[in-house]
Amino acid sequence: MEVHPSEGPVKEEGDALLDEQPSPEPEPPTETEAPVDPEAPPVEPSDAERAGQYLALAQRTQADFENFRKRAAREVRAAEARGVSRAARELLPALDHLALALDNLDGPALEGISLVQRELLGVLGRLGIEAYSPKGEAFDPQVHEAVSQVAVEGVEPGTVFEVMQNGYKHGETVLRPARVVVAG
Repeated sequence: MEVHPSEGPVKEEGDALLDEQPSPEPEPPTETEAPVDPEAPPVEPSDAERAGQYLALAQRTQADFENFRKRAAREVRAAEARGVSRAARELLPALDHLALALDNLDGPALEGISLVQRELLGVLGRLGIEAYSPKGEAFDPQVHEAVSQVAVEGVEPGTVFEVMQNGYKHGETVLRPARVVVAG
């Protein structure tokens, strides 16, 4: 074997390098493994094995269908909640106008407008939508919209001092934040 300083060992015909391993020879089949004859016909599964395969397939299919059914039901509930929330957002300005009318009217029209307002609030309540008035609570920008900030004696800064317009929630989702005046 020749060694060139820049190339390292050079293998010549008949030489073997020390780091090369001879390839392992295939192991003969063990007693439990029968040699496979490539010309032999394929082995058909027994009726019990085939029944087990069909049972497993049926169980997987049933589980897939059950998961699909649950997912579809969840999606229907979510779509319904989005629809209710959207309709409620569209009705909130009408409720605000009814409240303004009640504040500025006297006489027989007052009773009719009050009845309409109660009916609309009842419908929203049955749909899971509730009004909230956070007077006296700590200001939370997630559920309150500050209209202004005023210095008020005897009220801790950062507290909702006055509610200008009620907020509305559908479950945990804020449909409209309450518009408030915050003590500063």
